[in-house]
Amino acid sequence: MSDTSLPRAASAAMPPRRIAVSMAFLLNGYVVGNWAPRIPGFKAGLGIDEAMLGLLILAFGVGSLVMMPLVGAAIARDGSQRVLRALTLCLAPCWLLITLAPALPVAFAGAFLFGGVIGGMDVAMNSNAVSVERSMRRAIMSSCHGFWSLGGLIGSATGGLLLGRLGGTAQSVVIVVACLALLALTWGAILHDRAPAQEERQPLRLPRQALPWILGAMALFCMIPEGSVLDWSALYLRSELGASVEVSGLAFAAFSATMAVMRFTGDPIRDRFGAVRTFRISALIAAAGLVTAGFAPAAPVAILGFAAAGLGIANLVPIAFSAAGNLPGLPPGVGISLVTFLGYSGMLFAPSLIGFVAAHVGLGPVFATLPLLYLAVFGLAHHARSADMGDAGH
Repeated sequence: MSDTSLPRAASAAMPPRRIAVSMAFLLNGYVVGNWAPRIPGFKAGLGIDEAMLGLLILAFGVGSLVMMPLVGAAIARDGSQRVLRALTLCLAPCWLLITLAPALPVAFAGAFLFGGVIGGMDVAMNSNAVSVERSMRRAIMSSCHGFWSLGGLIGSATGGLLLGRLGGTAQSVVIVVACLALLALTWGAILHDRAPAQEERQPLRLPRQALPWILGAMALFCMIPEGSVLDWSALYLRSELGASVEVSGLAFAAFSATMAVMRFTGDPIRDRFGAVRTFRISALIAAAGLVTAGFAPAAPVAILGFAAAGLGIANLVPIAFSAAGNLPGLPPGVGISLVTFLGYSGMLFAPSLIGFVAAHVGLGPVFATLPLLYLAVFGLAHHARSADMGDAGH
């Protein structure tokens, strides 16, 4: 009896539709993770300086932000399954376009398109995850984002190894094979979420109700500190706390590790305590971690603070995405694209502003002040109630 119950339980917990969307997150993170170690060689191959590289990275971000609302509109019209399949098909060609770019104009086009596919796929796979949550009537969004973190970790680790030992061509071959293999394995399992019937469709426009914009602001406030830790934590430890190069890198490593662990355990927590309570507790933990890091007297204390911040931040954005995808009267793709657009715009552009502020007051005060954003989302947490499966559609 127990021999058959375990597979059935496992199948119930991880049905094919959940595995398929999880693999989409994994693949997206894997490709992004591979891009990070490729940047120095990309820069050297084009013979450009840091300023021009910064413009190329900006083109990547602009491509993402341009594509997100377009993908949201396409999902509202056709459902997320078809859109997710199409964008996943485009992933490998766009990778080849940017990494094999022979000249700067092609590199700019490649960066824009690559960023567009990565950002558009982000909207599509989050929208599909919301549909899977509805079909299973249980939270899966945090673990999906955990698969993205896992893919990023695998991609950055193996990508650097492949580049160092076999070169860029071998890395690209592996990525193309991974994209095609995962797409082939999950093609039929990606959940077909029904698009609205022709008579049910509404004209696509920016939401007029306040709630989607509030959720977008919540995602923005959550992702600004996340981007700041990514871009500035190592420099903070190195320049203001006197850490070595090796130790300074542990700040983001600790942050990423605790975030990944919590994302894989966050769904049962949310199912048990509800989205609003989970959101509030997570916001307080994130705020406490960043305060600890900002006032840290030494690097080890700051690293512990960043690790605590990762625990708190991990589930905030997944809950905001689930809430946006379950808003009554709003197509999931539209809600998620708006929240994604606002959230990622903060992650892309706020760190530059933080650099300007830090030049005058230092990074410690910046990290100690960022928790004010989490206190704001703590006060707004009741707006995330629609993330709970029992409240979806009410």
